[in-house]
Amino acid sequence: MLAESLKGKSVIVTGASKGIGKGIARVFAQHGAKVLVVGRDLKTAEAAAQEFVAAGGTASGFSADVTKFADMEKMAKAAADRYGGVDVLCANAGMFPQVTMEEMSPETWDDVMATNLKGTFLSVKACIPYLKKTGEGRIVITSSITGPVTGFPGWTHYGASKAGQLGFMRTACMELAKYGITVNAVLPGNIVTEGLQGLGADYMKGMAAAVPLGKLGAVEDIGHAALFLATREAGYITGQTIIVDGGQILPESPDALAQM
Repeated sequence: MLAESLKGKSVIVTGASKGIGKGIARVFAQHGAKVLVVGRDLKTAEAAAQEFVAAGGTASGFSADVTKFADMEKMAKAAADRYGGVDVLCANAGMFPQVTMEEMSPETWDDVMATNLKGTFLSVKACIPYLKKTGEGRIVITSSITGPVTGFPGWTHYGASKAGQLGFMRTACMELAKYGITVNAVLPGNIVTEGLQGLGADYMKGMAAAVPLGKLGAVEDIGHAALFLATREAGYITGQTIIVDGGQILPESPDALAQM
C-alpha cells in the first residue's frame, strides 16, 4: 500500500480538534502514524485524540496557539519527545469569519492573517530543525480554492490569506529542498464541517448543486490527499497544489452543469 511508508512516523496536525484538521489527523492515525492533535483547547484536542486511539491508532492532544512562536516551538518539541521526532507537519489551522470589507474591522483582518498565514509560517519554522533530521521531511499546507482560484463575498481576508500561503509555499519549498523536505498544499472546495454547516442548509444545498460530482466533500477526502503528499512515494513532488473539490471550479457557468 502507498501509505505503508507512514507507519510509525511522527505527524503534527494543527487545528486538528475539529473539521478538516480532525479528518486529516484521523486518516494519518488510521494508516499507522503517531499523531499529535493540536488545538487551542486542550480538552477538545485530547478528546479527538482519544477517538483515534479507541479506533486502534496512536495519538495525543496538545494545546497551542499557532499565532505564538513559543507555542509552536513547544508543539514541535512535544512531538519529538513523545514520538521520537517530527516527520510530517500538516499546517492546517485556520479561521474564516464571514464579513464584507465594508463591515470588516482592521482587527478582524489581522486576526485572520495571524492565524491562517502567519500561523503557517510559525508552525513550519518551529518544525524545521526536526524535519531536517529526517532527510525526507514533509510539510502539507491546507489552503483553499477560495483566494488562489475563486472568490466569495465576505471572505476577502480569508482569500488573501489562503493565496498568501501558496506564495509562501513556493519559496519555502526551494529553501528547504536541500534538506530533502517537501512543501505542498491541498486546496479544499466545499467540505462538510462544523463551520460549513453553520452557514445553513440552504447554503450547503446550493454549494452541492454547483459541484459536478453532485455532493460536498468529506473531511477524509482532504486527509487522503494530505496523506499522499506525506508519503515517501511522493518525495519528488514539491511546491505543488492538489485541488480537492469534486470538480467545483470547472464549470464556466450554471448552464454547463445543466448540460450534464
